[in-house]
Amino acid sequence: MPLVVAQDLSKTYRVADKRPGLVGAVRHLLNRRYRDIQAVKNVSFQIEPGEIVGFLGPNGAGKTTTLKMLTGLIHPTSGRCEVAGYRPFARQRALLRQITMVMGQKQQLIWDLPAVDSFRINAAVYDISPDQYRQRIDEMAQMLGLKDEIFQPVRKLSLGERMKAELMAALLHRPAVLFLDEPTLGLDVNAQTSVRSFLRGYNQRYGATILLTSHYMADITALCPRVILIHHGSLIYDGSLEDIRRRFAPWREVKIELAGGEARAADLARFGEVIQATGREARLIVTRDALTHSVEQLLDALEVEDLTVTDPPIEEVIGRLFKDGIAAEAKTEN
Repeated sequence: MPLVVAQDLSKTYRVADKRPGLVGAVRHLLNRRYRDIQAVKNVSFQIEPGEIVGFLGPNGAGKTTTLKMLTGLIHPTSGRCEVAGYRPFARQRALLRQITMVMGQKQQLIWDLPAVDSFRINAAVYDISPDQYRQRIDEMAQMLGLKDEIFQPVRKLSLGERMKAELMAALLHRPAVLFLDEPTLGLDVNAQTSVRSFLRGYNQRYGATILLTSHYMADITALCPRVILIHHGSLIYDGSLEDIRRRFAPWREVKIELAGGEARAADLARFGEVIQATGREARLIVTRDALTHSVEQLLDALEVEDLTVTDPPIEEVIGRLFKDGIAAEAKTEN
């Protein structure tokens, strides 16, 4: 049985249509007009227990709105959603004990108090026994590499330490479903790696189901075998990362290092699309059909010391998918 179900999920906001300037303000006061903004449009997907799924899309695509509907923070305009067999907007206690939501740009910890005090409040809210509380705090602190930090005021913690403490607070009641909205936002590389390792370990240890949004593709490639892409409020892809490369990347990346001289974009443009040219090194995008011919021409025309052909980075594939409007094609195929 799927643990998370979205069926034709839609959300439309009615906003005031105000024109700029004094005249627009007066007209808005006397004759107010509205327009509808459809943030999410007929989105459908299912997530099985224990899955880690990446939820991707550009800013304003509808990711956070969808997560808020799945956690019951906002009511859908139409469609249906269920989490662990419950309707999220009903906010039943049995559901709230099974879910959590972490937003990288917001915090639940009390700023001037030690994180451990916020943990105690959450333990009381969820009726967690003292023995369970101590065991869970010790376990998560060890997994996240936190020790004395949880006894310091939250305002004195680094951003990475604060996010780890936020995860501890959010997971203290050991939820079965995690909705994570940019959990590594603003963190340095080491902190990002630590958070990813913790989430992977938590999933493996407790079988937690995770729906994760992130603008850091390293989060997605490290954690999510499956991804859901949303663009302008519509779902355009639901499948594996590797299948994205196969279906939407009809090109290969060619990296070269010249034996001498400088790699100039103008000289390389005839062999493919130049992505980068710095010093003696360059990166080109070449269609798969033209790859053999382009490489042969490149080797004949230039003195190449090293050449590597690889699949392009997944973030470039997804970026081009959104940028070039392949969304319509993907939607038609699905």
